[in-house]
Order: sequence, then C-alpha cells, then structure tokens
Amino acid sequence: MPIHDRPLLSYWLDALLRDARIDRVLINTHYLHEQVEAFVVQSRWRDRVDLVHETELLGTGGTILANRSYFGEGPLFVAHADNLTDASLGTLFDAHFAAPADVLATLLAFRTKSPTTCGILELDDARRIVGFHEKVANPPGNLASGAVYVFAPEVLKLIEARGHRFVDLSTEIMPGLLGRMIAIEHAGFFMDIGTPEALEQARRAFRAPSG
Repeated sequence: MPIHDRPLLSYWLDALLRDARIDRVLINTHYLHEQVEAFVVQSRWRDRVDLVHETELLGTGGTILANRSYFGEGPLFVAHADNLTDASLGTLFDAHFAAPADVLATLLAFRTKSPTTCGILELDDARRIVGFHEKVANPPGNLASGAVYVFAPEVLKLIEARGHRFVDLSTEIMPGLLGRMIAIEHAGFFMDIGTPEALEQARRAFRAPSG
C-alpha cells in the first residue's frame, strides 16, 4: 500500500532496522505474498529481512509460536504492519528495558477517535494495563493498543501453553497479562490502514519522515 509513493512496509523497515537498532526482521506473509517478496528483494534492507509464508492463517499469537526458533532468548518485538505511525520505536524498547522485572509486555498506545473499533486500554498510575477491552460497544476511554509490542520471552511460553496452533493475542493472551503490561502513549501520528477510506485519509494526513 503506497503512502507518498513508498510502500507502507518501507516505513516499517526503516523504523525498525535503522531507527530502532534491530538486527533482523521476520515478515510473515499470506495474501499477495508475491508483492511483498518482490519489494523485499529490491529493498536496501534485503540482507537483514527474512520471509516466511503462512498458507493457513494461525492468528497473531500462532504466527509467533510457529516461528519461535527464529527469536532466540531475548525480548521480542511484534508489530501489525498494517498500521502507519511516526513513533520512535527505539523509545518502546527503552521503556521495556527500564520497566520492573515483572513486566512481560510493553505496548505502544494512541488516542483514537473510534474506540469501538480498537482494543481499549485502562491504566493505573504506574502506566500498567489493568483493563483490556477488545472492540466493545461502550469502551471506558479512547486509549487504544497500537498492536505494537515488546514481549519478554515468557510470553512465548504462555502462547505455547495454549496447546493449539491458532492463537489470538488480544483475546487469549492479553487478558492473562493484566497488571504485567505497561503502555507507552504516542502523541503523534498513528492510524490503522485497514480500509480504502483509511488509506486515503493517511495519504492526506501523514508527513513522511526525512531520510
């Protein structure tokens, strides 16, 4: 999906491999995977990107589980790359490493104008997530999960403990992490590019970073 003549994926790779000090990125593909593969081949980041094609969708947690051998023993960064943001992803890592030892996940959060279409977060005074409401009719606020996470290795074990291949992070994993997740609110640009209308709105509103 082009934003200012650049694929959305291009912004993500720049943010991760250049700005967030990550060594390698694994991209999970499914629909139109040939287009993603063709882009990666000609990308300046091609030597630091690995691709895996998921013929059967395994859910947001199932994908992590299926590729657990890739991730090693350290913290794991996970992002739904159909979002567009100008957030500094390195800041998310810094917050995770500075958090208390019992914190298992650090989430990027943003204020949404349509809270019924998002996962809405409730925080305590220490920014710990004490409530998570996934696309409910009357959510308690408008602070939304950006589906951008840093997970401690223990989260992968929790996904594996579900005992099945298809696992959804929002409905099966997040509720069990309440009180052990923190949210970092991003005050800048964040948008879910999930519809043609959202794509057009992003093209009008987003200011591409320089470089």
